[in-house]
Amino acid sequence: MEVKVRWNGKMGFVGTSGTNHAVVMDVSPQVGGDGTAPSPMEMVLFGLAGCAGVDIALILEKKKVKVRDFEVFVRAERADEHPRVFTKVDLTFVFAGEDLRPKPLEDAVRLSIDKYCSVAGMVSQTATIEWKVEIKE
Repeated sequence: MEVKVRWNGKMGFVGTSGTNHAVVMDVSPQVGGDGTAPSPMEMVLFGLAGCAGVDIALILEKKKVKVRDFEVFVRAERADEHPRVFTKVDLTFVFAGEDLRPKPLEDAVRLSIDKYCSVAGMVSQTATIEWKVEIKE
């Protein structure tokens, strides 16, 4: 796996993956950026939510749980001192679908966060990860 980033001359970067997909990163104006794109730390949270989401979708498909839609909301706290790593991450998984019951959804989330999601495995080295499941009618 390889990526590269190119500086935009200010405080932003355009990243390109080995498969030629591009992402833009920037920082807030308070630290010299334009605030036009997610920060690198926000990208980590996107990675955590996406990684868990893929795992969960695969697990629920395998268990034949009929999810029509789901969203992952992430809130994180960071250390005050450098390197300002994440110290706490709260994830809320909101599911919609047919005849959904909490247990299979919670089992899928637990498997992802505790076993399969590589990003959760890395983030959990510095942060407590807490999660909950909600079912939307």
